[in-house]
Amino acid sequence: MESLLEQQRKAHEEIERLEQAIVDQFMKDPKSVGLAISLTGLVPEVNSYTSCTTTLTGNYKARKAEIDALSGTSEFSEFYGRLKSIKDYHRRYPNETVEPLELEFINQSKQNGDDDELDKLFSGEEGSGRFLDLHALHERYVNLKNVKKTDYLTYLTEFDHFSEYPKEHKYGEYLKYLQELKSYLESFFKRVKPLSNLDDIRIDAERTFNEKWAQGKFPGWERQIGADDGSIDLFCVACRKSYSKKTVYDAHLKSKKHIKSANSMMEKGITSIDHETREKLKLEVDEGKDKREKEIAFTEALIQKYAEILGSQREDTKANVERKRALTDRERRMELEAEEVDDVESESEDEDKIYNPLKLPLGWDGKPIPYWLYKLHGLGVEYPCEICGNYVYMGRKAFDRHFQEWRHAHGMRCLGIPNTRHFHEITLIEDAYALWEKLKSTGKTDEFKADTMEEFEDLDGNVFNKKTYDDLKRQGLL
Repeated sequence: MESLLEQQRKAHEEIERLEQAIVDQFMKDPKSVGLAISLTGLVPEVNSYTSCTTTLTGNYKARKAEIDALSGTSEFSEFYGRLKSIKDYHRRYPNETVEPLELEFINQSKQNGDDDELDKLFSGEEGSGRFLDLHALHERYVNLKNVKKTDYLTYLTEFDHFSEYPKEHKYGEYLKYLQELKSYLESFFKRVKPLSNLDDIRIDAERTFNEKWAQGKFPGWERQIGADDGSIDLFCVACRKSYSKKTVYDAHLKSKKHIKSANSMMEKGITSIDHETREKLKLEVDEGKDKREKEIAFTEALIQKYAEILGSQREDTKANVERKRALTDRERRMELEAEEVDDVESESEDEDKIYNPLKLPLGWDGKPIPYWLYKLHGLGVEYPCEICGNYVYMGRKAFDRHFQEWRHAHGMRCLGIPNTRHFHEITLIEDAYALWEKLKSTGKTDEFKADTMEEFEDLDGNVFNKKTYDDLKRQGLL
């Protein structure tokens, strides 16, 4: 049985240990993205810290009554009464075990060091929090009505461009899609940045949204403030709907839906409605419509805010998708295996630091290569390539090899020039354009022919052109 003072002492001790645990986590130097995210996964510590401070606040409020009792006229009787209750408690529970606070924090640190937790937190496509995984939402989007069918890369760029979608179709399936997109971005944000306050972001987005909505200037929902949504004469009481044109209203009165609603009103004994009631019903319908539109618009504003905060992950995702398109299946598998090896090596705590003052590349054994080998291969010579975005290649071998790699091929494709053998050793954009014009003028360009130049790879890694691959597949040899 603990007194109020003892409870306060234990709470202060726990707060100090929690603060030290958080500091120790942030003092670590993460060597990979996965480790960096795991270091911010301090939600249990933060929750415990909040719980302790809440308990202390309540204890300090109740402490005044205890101090007054101990310092009053009956202080000795109060003291001996508390002493008697403590003795009685330990007499009833003589063998009660007490776990020291140190052991509790040791157990917590062991649990926090579990590497499997990070793997369970993210999917394989999310790459330990580096990339967004919007494949399922992209498939849901392209199946909506009245949307422009786009590929996944374009969707990553335009998924928050809501003003391009017709306002009159932003209900039903579109609203369900919006809710799923918002839920995913919130879930991803909590996993990547668990120490950030999502409520503060939501409040800030709501404040900005309310200002634009009150002015009628929110993108995609622009409207004139104070404008009437339709004449009272064009309001259908049976269907609870307003119309802006007389012709549309007259056509609606002949529809089956209206006739059914009108007959339902007559069965209830409602034959006519006065002007005042009609205006009241129209006002209720307009207010309900405005409220519904505001909820949908605010969901769009939240998604745009989350997309802005997760801008770096969004750009990395687009770059990753572009890079994967230029790789074969075999290269993707090799890349995944290399990433797994790098993560294992970076997470190894027992590995000693390697003394490498000259910044030499590491060999197959993880140690710096000899300096004579470094000089022999010219790894200290820089070879920049403007077509690759001014990327610098170290050494002649890496420079020669990069002309057939994805980065250079993507740069040539952006320039609209085929990456043929004529452009080997060309690194400047101006030179590439000049050579391309010269080749076109002399008629020596290599036009792309799918049957002979498009390559296909079978399961064994053999590469064929399109014509040979189709022939072998048709004969059942693949």
